[in-house]
Amino acid sequence: MITVCDALWDLYDENRVRTTQKLHRGETLPQGLYHLVVGAWVRNSKGQLLISQRHPSKNFPFFWECTGGSVQAGESGIDAATREVYEELGLVLNQSDAVLFHQTRRDEMQDFYDAWLFQSDVPITSLKLQATEVLEAKWVDMLTLYEMFLNNELHPKLDYIDKVIDMIK
Repeated sequence: MITVCDALWDLYDENRVRTTQKLHRGETLPQGLYHLVVGAWVRNSKGQLLISQRHPSKNFPFFWECTGGSVQAGESGIDAATREVYEELGLVLNQSDAVLFHQTRRDEMQDFYDAWLFQSDVPITSLKLQATEVLEAKWVDMLTLYEMFLNNELHPKLDYIDKVIDMIK
């Protein structure tokens, strides 16, 4: 397993072309370069989404979110999404049914962000929450997710919630 201090990122130019440069997590990104970040949304057969609550020691403590994180050097976005879900929730996802439904460049974060949708009917009680990352996990329906968004309970960077809701309709 890669530790936070060992994490190495590939760097991309403003057009999302991978450069030969790499950066250790925590180092300052050079101006004009970006790294890749993913979000993994998990939908069950009832049309609900699996969300988790951020640990109080993390930025944006106690906010709810989809699972996600940075893509490691040499790793694909879909591999990073499934790795993050496994690390944080103990859930193994099937990549064959995954859908990439949102991509954006976030200049203020110096990253490219990809959002993936996966399918799973895992019971909450089967999850193994990573104690340093996740406080709680739950399934929510579309209306509850939207209400959480309106009540500022979701991570502020989840500004594409309309696309998420469209995916679960």
